[in-house]
Amino acid sequence: MHDASYTPGTDALHRIGPLLLQTQDLTATAMACLTALDNSAYTHVAGSRASLDLLSSIVSSSSLAGTDLAHVLLANPYEGAQFTGYSADDEAVRAVRHAEVIPKMSGHLNDAIHQLDLCVTGCHYVARGITEDLAPAQDHKPSAKQRAAAASLSPAQYDALTALAVGGWLYENSTRGLGVTRVATQDGTRVSITTYRALAKRCLVIADIGTSLLCGQKITVTEAGQRALAEPRPRAALSTASTAPKVNVAAQGVRR
Repeated sequence: MHDASYTPGTDALHRIGPLLLQTQDLTATAMACLTALDNSAYTHVAGSRASLDLLSSIVSSSSLAGTDLAHVLLANPYEGAQFTGYSADDEAVRAVRHAEVIPKMSGHLNDAIHQLDLCVTGCHYVARGITEDLAPAQDHKPSAKQRAAAASLSPAQYDALTALAVGGWLYENSTRGLGVTRVATQDGTRVSITTYRALAKRCLVIADIGTSLLCGQKITVTEAGQRALAEPRPRAALSTASTAPKVNVAAQGVRR
């Protein structure tokens, strides 16, 4: 959806409509998972309530994303005929209508993207939480995959993780009416959203998705992240440009 492009009118309907249907399928899937877990033995496992609450927030966020996409289609200008007695729109009028609705459509689409981003984060944490809840206590040691993830951090990612351990927040910065998610740190270290997402994908940091981005979501470094920080800071990759040996070539036509 980040790369979705469309022209107001029929093109927008054909491009946004399928996204709305896919979002509704996501809501149905999340609802089915919530119902299945609520009626399972998992509810007797310590920590299961948090997973169920988070799963219900995924249902909510995916449903809100569907509503936002429906609002995109609601704002979309359609080219039906006017009532009898009204003149048909010419190209100038049509261009003005399109220019007026584009900011509204873009705003609703960005809201949908934000809600789906929350779904992605929520699904990740639910899967991880359920896995940890069901695993025996002795299996809570860092896995080889987690150790490899920590070892594969770049120096920039290690520095970002260090700054977030001091204190950090996700927040939404409104630029020209479009919401842009950014990262703020307590010590002023600049952390890009791309770097944050790379750390979150490795389960090294988590954000409090129960709080609005407008208010700021507190970022917490997980136990895996703390273990990564306990390791030495990675060294920057050295450029190993090979230098070819010099070869003396005698100029043609010159007698030695």
